[in-house]
Amino acid sequence: MSNKPSFINRREASLALATLLSGFGLSARAQAAPPRILVGFPAGGSVDTSARRVAEAWRGRMAESVLVEQRVGAGGRIAVVALKDAPPDGQTLLLSPSSMFTIYPHVYRKLQYRADVDAIPVSPVANATCGFGVGPMVPAAVKTLAQFVDWVRANPQQGAYASPAAGAMPHFLGNQFERAAGIKLTHVPYRGAAPGMQDLMGGQIASGCFILGDFLPQLASGRVRLLGVTDTSRSRFAPDVPTFEEQGFKGIVGVESYGLFLPPRTPAAVVDRVYDLAKVALREPAVTEGLAKLGFEPFSTPPADYARRLAKEREQWGPIVKASGFSSDD
Repeated sequence: MSNKPSFINRREASLALATLLSGFGLSARAQAAPPRILVGFPAGGSVDTSARRVAEAWRGRMAESVLVEQRVGAGGRIAVVALKDAPPDGQTLLLSPSSMFTIYPHVYRKLQYRADVDAIPVSPVANATCGFGVGPMVPAAVKTLAQFVDWVRANPQQGAYASPAAGAMPHFLGNQFERAAGIKLTHVPYRGAAPGMQDLMGGQIASGCFILGDFLPQLASGRVRLLGVTDTSRSRFAPDVPTFEEQGFKGIVGVESYGLFLPPRTPAAVVDRVYDLAKVALREPAVTEGLAKLGFEPFSTPPADYARRLAKEREQWGPIVKASGFSSDD
């Protein structure tokens, strides 16, 4: 008996399967393993926690299970490169702060990805405001940014601020404040917010600029005092704390979006499907309440709008980074 008919049947069956799966925006390869969300930062941090909330909301909707996979290192850049090299089948996503695509192109001379090409923006899941605070090294009488400026002028040898990383948004917000106030603040970058906040609370460093959510658990103790936030309006998480602009420091605004991204060349139908799933996740109380505990404002916008937002922010951060004089060959 000829093998030709069975060959044709297998081929037809494969084509039928591919057609069926394409209707769901997935390839046959995609069914071999659960979808995964890449994160470029350690387990337990705000990026990882946000990704796990989204993954939980997607279980049973996107797939039977959705994995969160750490690709830690290089300030989140390793995860972006992993996304760039992933198949465009909708099974590999990235959840990342926007800095990787708006600030890093101006910081790193040898960036291993093109911010406007090598990742497709799908949607933000949250916005995160930054804050500037002081610890016990600074007298309790200092309660405003202007009073802190006066204290630094009187104690120039102690004028320093912590940030979670060199080249991160808080680094440049602190530098903007330094230049606007006409004072000298030594920047001390840490490997993440946790050790920087620990030194701030312990009195080893005078001040710090971090994502607002990093301050919130510490405020009740009184060992950290939040002096200003970097949004255009006050945060509902710290309504008594005025913005930089309210206190006379104009243009010091920094809001980090935490967004979902897909590999380059992902079909538009798959991008739209993941966007729809993002909206579904943000209707889940477990997701919105979990994000709120991090000091994040849940937020979604269509892929094209998110791409435009990132492009605008990339243009805005260019001169800010240049003015700081900071760059890296890493």
